[in-house]
Amino acid sequence: MKRTMLVATLLACTFAAAQSEPIKNVVVFKETNKFAGWPANNGMWSWGNEMVVGFVVGAFDDDKVGGHPIKAPQTQRQARSLDGGETWAVEKPSFLDDNEKEVDPVALKDKLDFTNPDFAFKFRSQDAAFYYSTDRCKTWYGPFTFPNFDRPGVLARTDYIVNGKHDMFVFLTSPKDDGKEGWPYCARTVDGGLSWELLGWIGQQPPANSYGYAIMPSTVRLKSGAFLSIIRHGGQFDGKKSWWIDTYLSPDEGKSWYLLDGPTIDNAGNPASMIRLSDGRIAMAYGWRHAPYGLRARISGDEGQTWGNEIVLRHDGARWDLGYPRSVQRPDGKVVTCIYFNDASAKERYIAATIWDPSAITAE
Repeated sequence: MKRTMLVATLLACTFAAAQSEPIKNVVVFKETNKFAGWPANNGMWSWGNEMVVGFVVGAFDDDKVGGHPIKAPQTQRQARSLDGGETWAVEKPSFLDDNEKEVDPVALKDKLDFTNPDFAFKFRSQDAAFYYSTDRCKTWYGPFTFPNFDRPGVLARTDYIVNGKHDMFVFLTSPKDDGKEGWPYCARTVDGGLSWELLGWIGQQPPANSYGYAIMPSTVRLKSGAFLSIIRHGGQFDGKKSWWIDTYLSPDEGKSWYLLDGPTIDNAGNPASMIRLSDGRIAMAYGWRHAPYGLRARISGDEGQTWGNEIVLRHDGARWDLGYPRSVQRPDGKVVTCIYFNDASAKERYIAATIWDPSAITAE
């Protein structure tokens, strides 16, 4: 009897420890000789413990030196979790046909209800088009055309804030005047996506005809109603290339934007993901392309005015080619951050989820 009770106690303690584990990494998608990447380009959505993340899959290019070793054929996939990111099932998005192709965009004819509890919205990367779903990403409608506002094009990643039934803000990037990337901006629809207005540019346009860009916003609404957006930058100064992220504030719903004093984070070239936590704080996560390569985070308790010390979520990357996070929060308060990753076990790039407790982790 005593031994049985001891075993039961040990099992209960083991289960409790697993439940309270502050950081846990799981594999979302990984296949031999495949390159899977860029959740930030494709989007992540959640409904309680159900969540979906989009990504790209291609053949691994063994001959490529430098850059991203991916080659054709490439296609899109999404992964769904029903248990808060602990396990995942990979799905083919419904907007792809039997040949892994997408149809040409058409004009949206009917207003969208952005407040539908099962709604999801997705921009097509590197194109002026969008999709929407009303059944938690099981069925996607589109693509539908999106205006380029007389610019050279649209560099689209999925970042949006629903403001009402037919009212939504989106945060995108346009090429610079010279056609090179990039310059972020805020646009809005008040008629359910039938028409869009460019409201304001986020920061100054990076210098034309030079290595310099501002791209990939991730945005939250502050309690004051203002917008806070974190932007990925690259530039060349005194002959040296630099990559960093920094934050901008819009007090007037996207019309004007101001660079904040901090934080300016040199992470060697990676976007950040910013979300509002259920306890009112703001969390950002970002890939870390300096050795030791991995994923890091910071938390603000004062609406982005100041940020806590850096939290190292993982530091086991084998090379710089990783990151592009998107994050959601579970009902139990833990955050699920999806990135593409690599480690010393294999050459492949794969999609990983880091499940972390923003209330239990001590920053360095």
